[in-house]
Amino acid sequence: MSAHAPALEITGLTKSFGATRALDAVDLVVEAGTVHCVLGENGAGKSTLCHMVGGSLVPDEGALRLYGAPYAPRRPADALAAGIAMVHQHFSLVPTLTVGENLRLLRLRDLPRRVARVREEYGLELDLDARVAELPVGVRQRAEIVKALLREPRLLVLDEPTGVLGPAETDALLATCRRIAGSGHAVVLVTHKLGEAARAGDAATVLRGGRVSGGGPLAELPPERLVPLMIGRPARSLGAGTAGTLGLAPDGDPHALAPEASCGEGAAPAPERRAPGRTVPGGTEKALRLRDVSVRRADGTHALDAVSLDVGFGEIVGIAGVEGNGQSELMALLGGSLTPGSGRVELGGRDVTRAAPRERSGAGLGVVPEDRLHEGCVPRLRVSENLFLGRLDRFRRYGMFLDRRSMARAAEVVLTEHGIRADGPAALMASLSGGNQQKVVLARELALDPLVCLAASQPTRGLDIGAVGAVHSRIRQAAAAGTGVLVVSSELPELLALCDRIAVAYRGKLLGPVDPAEPDARERIGALMLGAHASASDSRDENGSRGAPPQPDPGGEPAGR
Repeated sequence: MSAHAPALEITGLTKSFGATRALDAVDLVVEAGTVHCVLGENGAGKSTLCHMVGGSLVPDEGALRLYGAPYAPRRPADALAAGIAMVHQHFSLVPTLTVGENLRLLRLRDLPRRVARVREEYGLELDLDARVAELPVGVRQRAEIVKALLREPRLLVLDEPTGVLGPAETDALLATCRRIAGSGHAVVLVTHKLGEAARAGDAATVLRGGRVSGGGPLAELPPERLVPLMIGRPARSLGAGTAGTLGLAPDGDPHALAPEASCGEGAAPAPERRAPGRTVPGGTEKALRLRDVSVRRADGTHALDAVSLDVGFGEIVGIAGVEGNGQSELMALLGGSLTPGSGRVELGGRDVTRAAPRERSGAGLGVVPEDRLHEGCVPRLRVSENLFLGRLDRFRRYGMFLDRRSMARAAEVVLTEHGIRADGPAALMASLSGGNQQKVVLARELALDPLVCLAASQPTRGLDIGAVGAVHSRIRQAAAAGTGVLVVSSELPELLALCDRIAVAYRGKLLGPVDPAEPDARERIGALMLGAHASASDSRDENGSRGAPPQPDPGGEPAGR
């Protein structure tokens, strides 16, 4: 190993999948002792690059050097042996095992010492006895990162690692990246959040359409230069929600940037958004109503504790909070994979508490789960089949045979409308990038007819700059048509820009709600995330208007109504 050689040097790297060229003559240099960010839109080739560095894909052309020595991995074991650790977008943990059992599969010497070192040096805490399948997505991601760090790598490659982490966990991870670089090793950080790149990175390479569109020291690449390299339009065209989700909005002022150009409206539309001519039910009927819903975990603790929530027709309601406070169970409950121990769930006035997922979908409840790969799609089916899951009968001939040509034509229209990058409707869902998988799931749920309520968890997780704005636009359009929308997100700027009301999940309860238009909304939400009681003046009645305050209990004030 040369004393002054780059940690990783890539020259002319090229990779094609059929007629699609994922990477085209990519050059990249990662210096030892630095954090090198790889930026780009979904489908730009970022994950393909990671897979080749990690040995799970072999390049068609090009060469790699690791600390000055030729490096040509043919399988992931080659990368591990060379001191490269990878954390991919899609998890590799065995869900039926505990965290500790997964770590023991690494067969590392001195495992307890290594686990203790990672905990002490990086502040990454894990319950080793917890079963992976029962963990929130953010905790699973933390376990993946710990698993990679246990190998004490000299090059760590992180593919969109913060998409499922809360703010505190993200801060800890970025600090971890800096510590690794400070030790003389190197980190490749793939991210769509420019704010994170600016905080943790030393240099960046931008990919666009599989080619390098620019790069250099991040000190010389402010957002106004990086954004055009990524999407071909200026940073000032980004809306507040898009900019905030990407970490670009000024702190404390998520509305400071331009309105969504793709929407043609302000960053926080009024709750009365409805399409002309649409009949919206009046009275007490709501698009979605939860009353005193409780769910217990396997250990007997409350995942949801007497939760009540109303989402009106044409209204966007957000749920903020650090992951692991009941958000995952709430989404599983709405999707029908989890049954409450008590309480009632209504959709447009109809009791769906015990309804099966297919019945809920037919009644007009669209659900975008937080784990898109395992809960939102079938990776081994075609993109076209995933787009029309639950509605394949419309393409059947004589009640038996699928008219695949007709389905492919319909899928082509959806792919174009939603900007989904795939090698045609017949491509396997597993071949799409994480962001494009998310677009497929969202497109399918938005196409429900009727669509009474859309419940979306982390709807822009892993999406690029252009896609974030498009998703925000479609959510607003759905609300404008009279659909009730529930958005669960760890991105507070996103919720502040999108929502009419925001509740905070805390230890199985919903606190608040908070009006995002109020000047101190961010501070109040932050306080509620720590479990602070809302003041009496903040309470609202079931329709979200101010009224007599309910009596708070030790867990906090019931809210979100």
